[in-house]
Amino acid sequence: MNGQRVGYVRVSTFEQNAERQLDGVELDRTFTDKASGKDTKRPQLDALLTFVRNGDTVVVHSMDRLARNLDDLRHIVQALTQRGVRIEFAKECLTFTGEDSPMANLMLSVMGAFAEFERALIRERQREGIALAKQRGAYRGRKPALSDAQVADLRRRVDDGEHKAQIAREFGISRETLYQYLRSTR
Repeated sequence: MNGQRVGYVRVSTFEQNAERQLDGVELDRTFTDKASGKDTKRPQLDALLTFVRNGDTVVVHSMDRLARNLDDLRHIVQALTQRGVRIEFAKECLTFTGEDSPMANLMLSVMGAFAEFERALIRERQREGIALAKQRGAYRGRKPALSDAQVADLRRRVDDGEHKAQIAREFGISRETLYQYLRSTR
């Protein structure tokens, strides 16, 4: 292989250390996302997929850094290998080239299923924690985007016939949030 070695790093929050994932791995270029792995809508993942060419190798710390959903993982690996790009998962010591054995495909499915399972456990724990906090009266949800005075102003402007999209932009909220405020009796 005479192509480039390209790293992909993903951390879920800005506080997490992205440097440790591919520390000590020699790479020509690295793409780093600070986003959830719940889906594939990540700017640096898109940039990586656009950047890599036939003969390149994509190096990822572990499968769950690339995708937390088995279908997404398979799709990304298949999309890369069909273009002649190798993909290496350092933690699992697995490499995929498109000419993979049935055992390699089984490992991809099993390890991907574990990543998906872990994501489901995280969501379940989060829901349980929120439910317990609500019982204690400690959880009140997200802080409202607008104050009562701003909501009154928003309603007045809508009643005066101003365009809702323009009002939403000025308040820095989505149109859906604007409609929620209009529906509420606050």
